[in-house]
Amino acid sequence: MKSAHARTIARRRAGSESGFTLIEALVATAIMVTVTGAMFTVMNPHSGIFQMQPEVTDIHQRVRVGVDTLTKDLMMAGAGAYSGPLSGSLGGFFAPIQPSRQGNLVDYDDGPGVFFPDRMTLFYVPSTFSQTSIAQAMPTTSAELKVDDEPGCPRGQNLCGFLEGMQVIIYDDTGAYDTMTITNVQDQAAHLQHNQQGDLSKAYAAGAKVAQINEHVYYYEPTTKQLMHYDGFQTAQAVIDNVLGVNFDYYGEPSPPQLVHPLVNQDMTYGPKPPVLGQARGAWPAGENCTVAVNAGQQVPRLDTLGPPGSGLIKLTPAQLTDGPWCPDANNNNRYDADLLRIRKIRVSLWLQTATSTLRAPLASGPTADALFTGARVGVTSRTIPDQIIRFDVMPRNLNLAR
Repeated sequence: MKSAHARTIARRRAGSESGFTLIEALVATAIMVTVTGAMFTVMNPHSGIFQMQPEVTDIHQRVRVGVDTLTKDLMMAGAGAYSGPLSGSLGGFFAPIQPSRQGNLVDYDDGPGVFFPDRMTLFYVPSTFSQTSIAQAMPTTSAELKVDDEPGCPRGQNLCGFLEGMQVIIYDDTGAYDTMTITNVQDQAAHLQHNQQGDLSKAYAAGAKVAQINEHVYYYEPTTKQLMHYDGFQTAQAVIDNVLGVNFDYYGEPSPPQLVHPLVNQDMTYGPKPPVLGQARGAWPAGENCTVAVNAGQQVPRLDTLGPPGSGLIKLTPAQLTDGPWCPDANNNNRYDADLLRIRKIRVSLWLQTATSTLRAPLASGPTADALFTGARVGVTSRTIPDQIIRFDVMPRNLNLAR
């Protein structure tokens, strides 16, 4: 007779040979499905993160490119010639920042005296030997330039380092300016031949400044959703893609330009110098220009006071920047509002979206967290990337120099 222990072992062996019952198999399957589903639930958000992270990095990189590019050029805006007459910040002669596209190509020139919130042109003279002045008055607006061979110009080079194809600017103390491209340099005759979109805006007198110039035009192209850059002469290219909005705000001096030492000299706090009392220059009455008028025999500011002394910079409105008075005068082809001479700070706003359309949330409707860019995607989910809205201020160092 088998012992109880032996019979137990025999039953266990018999049970193992018979396999799982149907109920046991169903229970095991249910457990496996539950565990597998839990695993996918944990892994699914991580899969979304792996897909989204490169897009987040990309949009941040585009923000950096936009900020760095605009800051670099805006910081230099207004840098002027530093050799010979009419040297110093360009803000002492004309408006080096304008709220529109200005350039030699008709398709990229908005014309004078207009305002666009998403367009801006700026000028500055780079570090260059190519600085001179006109030796003889221009007989016509299309005449070549007879210039001085300035002291300190490099010997053995073309006249003052000017070269064919170089972009240059000509300006004087009336508030007038023009940009052009050098087409020929005649060293012995000290002549510079040039071309540009039509003739110059005026026939400049002897003493007008000629210098190499950097011109930068930034504007928003809504069709391609790009922030664009135009060099003012022939080349336009994209700076950053997937841009939904660009805005430039301008802040300026509340006090109008005025004489620093009345009856001593004609130095101004900013802007072009007026002629002395009794002397006429351009289209203005004697003693006047676009920023200075004559009242009761005294030269007084022509522009309004926009705020009390010490109130800080004032935000300039589109109306203030397009209603005149006009520099150098109302008939000049390159005229600009005299209030543009006040600009001391630019606030830049950029609105960017992710490049992958499947990761974009629907555009917001109704009131949003951003009043300027209505519709911005400011919410975030595990499957969408919010738009990036960045704002930054730049105070061009050459427009904030103490007089």
